[in-house]
Amino acid sequence: MAAPKKGRRPAGGQSRPGRALALILIAMVALTGGMFWSGHTTPRLGIDLAGGTSITLKAKAEPGQESAVNETNMNTAVGIIERRVNGLGVSEAEVQTQGKENIIVNIPRGTNEKQAREQVGTTAQLYFRPVLAVTNGGPAEAPSAGTSGSPSGTPKPSSSASGSTAGEKSATPTATGSAQGRALTEALKAPSPTPTPTGSASSSAKPKATGTPSATPTPDAATAALQQKFTSLNCLDPKQRTAAGQGVKPSEPTVACGEDAPGVWSKYLLGPAEVEGRDVDDAKGQLDQQRGMWIVTMDFTDAGSKKFQAITGKLSSQADPQNRFAIVLDGEVVSAPSVRQTLSASAEISGNFNQQSAQDLGNILSYGALPLTFETQSVDTVTAALGGEQLEAGLIAGAIGLALVIIYLVAYYRGLSLIAILSLGVSALLTYVIMALLGPAIGFALNLPAVCGAIVAIGITADSFIVYFERIRDELREGRTLRPAVERAWPRARRTILVSDFVSFLAAAVLFIVTVGKVQGFAFTLGLTTLLDVVVVFLFTKPVMTLLARTKFFGDGHAWSGLDPKRLGAKPPLRRTRRANASVAGPVDPKEA
Repeated sequence: MAAPKKGRRPAGGQSRPGRALALILIAMVALTGGMFWSGHTTPRLGIDLAGGTSITLKAKAEPGQESAVNETNMNTAVGIIERRVNGLGVSEAEVQTQGKENIIVNIPRGTNEKQAREQVGTTAQLYFRPVLAVTNGGPAEAPSAGTSGSPSGTPKPSSSASGSTAGEKSATPTATGSAQGRALTEALKAPSPTPTPTGSASSSAKPKATGTPSATPTPDAATAALQQKFTSLNCLDPKQRTAAGQGVKPSEPTVACGEDAPGVWSKYLLGPAEVEGRDVDDAKGQLDQQRGMWIVTMDFTDAGSKKFQAITGKLSSQADPQNRFAIVLDGEVVSAPSVRQTLSASAEISGNFNQQSAQDLGNILSYGALPLTFETQSVDTVTAALGGEQLEAGLIAGAIGLALVIIYLVAYYRGLSLIAILSLGVSALLTYVIMALLGPAIGFALNLPAVCGAIVAIGITADSFIVYFERIRDELREGRTLRPAVERAWPRARRTILVSDFVSFLAAAVLFIVTVGKVQGFAFTLGLTTLLDVVVVFLFTKPVMTLLARTKFFGDGHAWSGLDPKRLGAKPPLRRTRRANASVAGPVDPKEA
């Protein structure tokens, strides 16, 4: 008989379990060390377990556009609000529609909860409007005549770099006291520095008379009304700030307030909207390393680039403040940068930004273009009491289920149950550590459905052990000894385990893709634990089984090992059977045949 080739392990040969065990041990130590190093030693909890804030928003259509409140626009708004909130790093923020005109936003308690609440309420459409006039935020009679300069406490804007716009975080008054009305009248009568959004030939902020009798106010009446509104507006009054731009169409001039610094406001007279928020393709706040300052960069869509090029080309030739464009969100000016040159596909806003203000503005520009206006109906604080009770009940149910599984394993598999229990422990440890690390990494938060997914995974993991144990027992029943039985049973068990886990993972992936909200937590946890089941079975269960098969307790088939050949009804050893068959001679008894 030819000897087997050197370096090739014969069928049924022993594997090297030490390598696999060392690999999973290194992975466990590294993941656990990373968890403690990051400082996040517990998984982040969802709103149902940790509490948080629940906000109800009601959709409002612009005058004459009541049909805009439809399913398509509501779903678009849900997607934008969800991206805006989660763009702040808030995990498991749940945004969904309720009825035909309400949106529910659930924000878990966390470090960015307050910031997220502020931006969720900022859900109106975003517009870029040219600035016609600007002064301090009080009523006309508040400042004295001839006052100039920045409002008290307002920092001066920085100079702009080439090819960018300078962020005029402060607003220099251009008309104050008795001069305010005269400057306003001149601004309204002067041609608008930018084309109208519809591209019509009229570019004047002052409406033209058509000569046809109608109920519409005359141009002079409209100008006087807008002048009166601008003169009497008091931006220090929150109610007046909110009502300033209500019910104004994008194609009409309006007034608005903007906060230059905490408690310091300016009021603006603005021309028709030239660029909409939906024309912004991307925006983000970032640190300019060369200048050592925070800036906001914007990229426009193709259509937005043409509009932005047209407005900046007009504004760059104007004097301050008519060389500015105001970024208006929810009727409030969030920034009013000045323009030094014509820009098109991209722009940069620089000024008195810090990290938070730059990132906030970038987030608003990126996700601020909603198809509808929303008003906040209610803001409720959600306590974790109910979720805690449900979690406690779920954990008790999971503990009872786990105890029943262990009792079954001990009663049926005896010594083999030790391997199953150790494997369940390793799987639980890896699951916990990875969930704790995924919180700060991708914003994963553990909610009640996710806990249910982890409990369901106990059965999936136990099923893998049972498949392997039964394959080993089948080999023992065929008359093989334990050590070759462990190796010969593994390829058959491995195929079954992989197919079973693939089906479970596929179901979890489909569920994660087609569902939203908390159900995704269930699907994510189920998929994660299914992958970990494969890792544990390959790198822990199989190597430990190989090592224990070399011990006398398991190798000799002790009655409490769960591998007793007598209890399993094993046949005589295969080698002995072959010798007996080879030594048979003479005729065969017909009865035996």
